[in-house]
Amino acid sequence: MASLNDLVNLNLSDTTEKIIAEYIWVGGSGMDLRSKARALPKPVTKPSELPKWNYDASSTNQAPGDDSKVILYPQAIFKDPFRKGNNILVMCDTYTPAGEPIPTTQEGRCCQDLQPPRC
Repeated sequence: MASLNDLVNLNLSDTTEKIIAEYIWVGGSGMDLRSKARALPKPVTKPSELPKWNYDASSTNQAPGDDSKVILYPQAIFKDPFRKGNNILVMCDTYTPAGEPIPTTQEGRCCQDLQPPRC
């Protein structure tokens, strides 16, 4: 049975395998971060296990309104310190539907050198 503290932190690992993945990317100014969350059926351990996702980039100043689809490519996974449990933060690079990096992705290398912190 989950405790109230577990529910507040969305730590549902005792009651379900489902997790929340918060996809994070650099916004249109190059100085801001954007994110959106999705539920996944089970925990993942590698970015390659995560689905690509998209968003409407006209609201983030990354694309004009008539051609605004941007694809999120998961690059790195970290334990979510806010939601706890098995939930994760997913650092993403951003690409056009044709596979070209969005300028704020810095040519597809935004998250390439990220490493988990060592304790």
